[in-house]
Amino acid sequence: MGSDSKALLGIEPLELRFPFETKKQISCSMQLTNRTDDYIGFKVKTTSPKKYCVRPNSGIVPPRSTSDVIVSMQAQKEAPPDMQCKDKFLVQSVIVAEGTSAKDITGDMFTKESGNVVDEVKLRVVYVPPPKPPSPVREGSEEGSSPRHSLSDGSNLNYQEVRSANITAWFNSQEMQTTRESDDPASLAAVKAQKDQEGFTSETSALISKLTEERNSAIQQNNKLRQELDLVRRELSKQNGGFSFAVVAAIALLGILLGFIMKR
Repeated sequence: MGSDSKALLGIEPLELRFPFETKKQISCSMQLTNRTDDYIGFKVKTTSPKKYCVRPNSGIVPPRSTSDVIVSMQAQKEAPPDMQCKDKFLVQSVIVAEGTSAKDITGDMFTKESGNVVDEVKLRVVYVPPPKPPSPVREGSEEGSSPRHSLSDGSNLNYQEVRSANITAWFNSQEMQTTRESDDPASLAAVKAQKDQEGFTSETSALISKLTEERNSAIQQNNKLRQELDLVRRELSKQNGGFSFAVVAAIALLGILLGFIMKR
């Protein structure tokens, strides 16, 4: 008897999906649900008994309860063409007497000759690609946070983007500050006056320093000339008037003149 609204067992899923991988045993499960008030015996058959292992392959589902069945596919050396599978499963179920155990379930109970009402549900097998491994998350990425240019997106953001964003933000802040200053005439005048004062102070200091050096140099030259004049006078005195007064006066006048020139 096929599966309909009067099915003894509810079976989920009706399609056994195996994430196929070569050289690896793969398993999936099905759930048998008894929604009746009777005890239901079941047996699971397959068209490829050497390829699959079913645990348990037969048993009892008490009233208003469920039973899980694990179907394992043995490791396969190669994948079938186009990942197509023609294997089938058959779940048979019958009403059994209360107190029947799983050991009492035999294949004869599911034949027409037994006189039992046998419910049968066919299941198909589907191979699906294995799930892809998660892509590695780059360092610095954080779920739920705004992208940091750290840091990853990895969310994929990197150090260069962070650096560029920081530099851009700094320039923007500088431009805003400059704009505010230029929009304020009083601030602009104060800045200009400060710069003019700084320039004036610097030039004045340099001029005073230069004049001071020239003055000191002139004083030194004047003192040197005075010393030479005194030396000449003493020499003249020793020679008892060997030179005329006019010569002495000329020399003195020359020294004074040189001193005046050096002071300028």
